[in-house]
Amino acid sequence: MQPARAGGRTRGGGIPPVVAVKAYVAADVATAQATAAQLENARLSYQAQLAGDYFELHGIDGDVDLFQRTVNSYKDYLDLTRTRFNAGVASDADVAQAETQLDTTQAQLIDLEVARAQFEHAIAILTGKPPSGLSISKLILKTPPPAIPGAVPSELLERRPDIAAAERQMAAANEEIGFATAAYYPNITLSASAGLESSSITQWFTWPSRFWSVGPSLTETLFDAGRRRAQVAEARASYDTTVAAYRQTVLVAFQQIEDNLAAMRVLEREAAAQAQAVRSAERSLDVSTEQYKAGTADYLQVITTQAIALQDERSALDILTRRMTASVFLIEALGGGWNTSALPSRNVIVHGQ
Repeated sequence: MQPARAGGRTRGGGIPPVVAVKAYVAADVATAQATAAQLENARLSYQAQLAGDYFELHGIDGDVDLFQRTVNSYKDYLDLTRTRFNAGVASDADVAQAETQLDTTQAQLIDLEVARAQFEHAIAILTGKPPSGLSISKLILKTPPPAIPGAVPSELLERRPDIAAAERQMAAANEEIGFATAAYYPNITLSASAGLESSSITQWFTWPSRFWSVGPSLTETLFDAGRRRAQVAEARASYDTTVAAYRQTVLVAFQQIEDNLAAMRVLEREAAAQAQAVRSAERSLDVSTEQYKAGTADYLQVITTQAIALQDERSALDILTRRMTASVFLIEALGGGWNTSALPSRNVIVHGQ
């Protein structure tokens, strides 16, 4: 995927000035393409951040719904405990425990409003609106992300703007080797006054002096104590740096893809296991409740199973949110919907070279 090094010889012969001009043009076009790719990379990053915040916000909506249902359930348990206390079959400690459980859960429910407001404000900023100017309706995530394919072709990485930018920077540095090398050979342009316009004998006689006038410039270019050689070496070192940066960008891209593919695979299995844990916790709570009503278990056992059931259900919601955000990051790692047509065409770099 690396372009061949540009440039010519550094000793002997000559490079036409047009070659240096084309090298400058090619380098500038490659730089423009790299800049356009960097812009697309920033846009893709913000889009992924927006999508991630969106799923995080609605993940909180799921937590709010869970805690609201839990608060309603705890109110029923508190009523049950008070009834049993009034009947003399439960202690005031049971009532206090039920009240504590309810009050703690209500406080947690209220605290979720802070996190939701922060994500809503972040989404507003990303969409160019003031925080107070955006209100997003509540939505509970229920559908998991689509199944990932068994294999993801590496060619999809070509859509990544940061990879395209690194490749174009490498191409620009490659062209700079060409015009740094061409600088060994001065751009001498003979005007009409140098004797090409007229055949007058007097103008012909002046040619040696005019040729002599450009002689020192030529000598200065060819004998500059290694300055041009150092410039070429610098250009080649810069090129090697961009090659290393390009390779590192590709390696990081592969890592991000593998990370998110692994996350989605693992989270899918974890979601199945957590769903079973939720079912088991609900069954345990039902059993504990019936035992408490029958007087064969104290209220501490009920509270313990309630806490476990709430934690398991919240973990299940959290896993679903993480699966959705992992799918967003996978799409970002694959380049998203970025289209190479958004960049200046490479075909305009050189014509007839």
